[in-house]
Order: sequence, then structure tokens, then C-alpha cells
Amino acid sequence: METRALGKSGLQVSVVGLGCMNFGMMNDQAQATAIVNRSIELGVNFFDTADVYGNRGTSEEYLGKALGARRREVIIASKFAAPMSTEHAWMQGGSRRWIMQAVEGSLRRLGSDYLDLYQMHRADTAVPIEETLRALDDLVSQGKVRYIGCSNYAAWQIADAAWTSREHHLGAFISAQNRYSVLVRDLEKEIVPAVNQFGLGILPYFPLESGLLSGKYRPGQDFPADSRLVKWGAWAAAAFASPDKLEKITGLFQLCDRFGHSMLQLAMGWLAGKPYVSSIIAGVTTVPQLEQNVTAALWRASAEELAEIDKLCPPPEGGFPGPRR
Repeated sequence: METRALGKSGLQVSVVGLGCMNFGMMNDQAQATAIVNRSIELGVNFFDTADVYGNRGTSEEYLGKALGARRREVIIASKFAAPMSTEHAWMQGGSRRWIMQAVEGSLRRLGSDYLDLYQMHRADTAVPIEETLRALDDLVSQGKVRYIGCSNYAAWQIADAAWTSREHHLGAFISAQNRYSVLVRDLEKEIVPAVNQFGLGILPYFPLESGLLSGKYRPGQDFPADSRLVKWGAWAAAAFASPDKLEKITGLFQLCDRFGHSMLQLAMGWLAGKPYVSSIIAGVTTVPQLEQNVTAALWRASAEELAEIDKLCPPPEGGFPGPRR
């Protein structure tokens, strides 16, 4: 499988990564192990999890057990900052106190002595970014973390972190993990220019909009009973299957039929064709889903079809000015 540099770092990640949020939630240990094994066979080397995934810790545990002795063959990315306790308010965020404890918990659950990429799951405006970055820099110096990244940051927060790292000679974020798909293109307006300026790679999550872009959901039909949009309840349908998105889906299906490819190919291949995307974080619940995602990411749209996609799912106004050279 194709690999790409994660931002302006030396870390090479597979263009399709495995999102492990379903481990411990929709997948048991045996299923998680089967998915991880097949991922490695297919050339996937990038595994993304978080301390909070799988009811606070189970995802990391399942991933660590599934990898076993192969841990050093792959790249593990985890995250901190989401609440890890309903009783202790300090067990979240970007304070030095919490970061130093959170990383130990993740390493223990993963059965590893280091993380390849440690990402701040969300910005913490109550803590100075210098404190957060200095704590992360210390973890890199200690060998517990190789690289650091951010998730769900606004463009100004990415810029603020980059300038703070430069001003204080601290390790800098090399990645930004944000929601991004052909249906949700908001980040092209400000975040893409920011990551191009400061040398971060984008790691899109929800590339299939929780299955809406998988090809399983045809306009006018009920969602499958075993789908996440049904299992997760009404909030999921509201977040991922709003009327405007369903209208766009109708047009995209017509486009796929006209150009002779699948919706899954359009969704994965469109993202893989973006020069600022390093690895697509795609979660699955079965091995066949994984195999289909990997194959779909090989497809690329023609210039004609890209123009048609932009008409159906337009980029934000005043957006992406082009890659920084």
C-alpha cells in the first residue's frame, strides 16, 4: 500500500489507516484481532485509537493484544484530553498533571513502552498551550512518545500551537485529525491553509460519514437495521444524515452511475487524491469492510468528475488556495 509522510516529518503512514473506535464498542477482542491481522496483511501500518474509546480504555487494550509481538512493525496513534472519569474533573484536558498520567495509562493498556503519535483529542482553552506543548515535549525527550499531533483544533489554534513551539523551541504538532469527507468540507477554508503553512498532515476521520458514503444507503430507503446510523440512535441520523446531506447523496449516486464506479470509491479515492491528506482514518466492524476500503482508496477521479463533485458538494467560499510549495 502507498505510504505518505505525516506532515513534514519522517514518519511514513499508510494512505488508509485503521480507526479503532469500534473496538470494545461494536467489536469484541476476537473480531478486533481478525481486523488488525488482515490490516497488516493488506499493508495498513497506521492504527488510530484514544484513551476514551471503547468505554474508556478497551479500544487500546484490544489493539495492544491484537498486535502482540508485532507492535514495532506498526504505527500506533492514541489521544488524550477527553474526560476519563465522571468523578474527577481533572482527568481530562491538556494540563501537565493529566498528560503525564494519561500517557502512562495508554502505554499500560497498549502493552507498549512508547507511542508513535500522541494527539490532543480536543483543545483545552483553560490551559496555556505552552504548558501542554512543554509536557508533550518532555514525553518525546523521555522516549515515551515519538511525535505529537492535534485533533479537532480550529485553524487559529493550530497556528497558535505552531508559533508557541517555535518561540519556546518545543516539539511541534505534525498532524491534525479533523472530520473531513466529500460531504463535510469546512476545513478547506482555514485548516488546510494552516496545515500547509505549518507543515502538518491531515488525518480525516468519518471519511464515510458513519456509513452514509459506503454505498449501503440508497435515497428513499430505510437505513439497514445493523447500521451505526440505526444503532447509535436519533442523534446519529441528525448528525450524519441531515436532509441536505441526503440530497447531496442522491446527486453523488447519479454521478457514480454515470461514471461507472461505486460510492465507496468516490468517498475514499476523493480523499486519497488530496495532497495534504496523509492517512484516511477509516473505522470498520468487519474484515470485508476493511478490504473494500483499501481497494476503494486506489481509485482516482478525473478532472471532469472532480468538477462535477464540486458542483454537488461545493467547497467553502473563499477556501483552499492550493498547496504551499
